[in-house]
This record gives sequence, C-alpha cells and structure tokens, in this order.
Amino acid sequence: MAQHKSAKKRIRQTARRTEVNRARMSRVRTFIRAVEDAISSGDKDAAATALRAAQPEIMRGVTKGVLHRNTAARRISRLAARVNAI
Repeated sequence: MAQHKSAKKRIRQTARRTEVNRARMSRVRTFIRAVEDAISSGDKDAAATALRAAQPEIMRGVTKGVLHRNTAARRISRLAARVNAI
C-alpha cells in the first residue's frame, strides 16, 4: 500500500480516471452493439441509422483517449462494410 501522500493521491486519481474511461468504453461498445444487432436482423435502414449514430461516439472515444484512432477507423470501416453488404 502507498505510504507517501503523493502516491495516495495518485491512487485516488487513477481510480477516478479508470471509472470515467470504463464508462466511456461501455458507451462506445453499446453503440457498436446496436449496429451489430441491426445488421444481424437484416434491416439495412436501421443498420445505417445505427452506424450514423455510432460513428461520432466511436470518434469521441478517440478524442477522450480510450481508443486509438486507427482502431476506431478500422471498427467504423468494418461496420460500414457489413452494413453495405446487407
């Protein structure tokens, strides 16, 4: 366990940031899951709408630092390809 005051503070900060980042990633995954559910149902209009809603949320994950920009681009690209394939 941390003994120094600064180390204890760092533990508190890390715990707070971890909670925020976990919530952000959960939100991104929820939007991705909505697109995948629409794709699996075969409804192209719903899938396209869900993808349009998911894109800004995924990119927000990049600006907030919970996703790498190439990872986000790859996920959006693959989702878009799957939506177009319907």
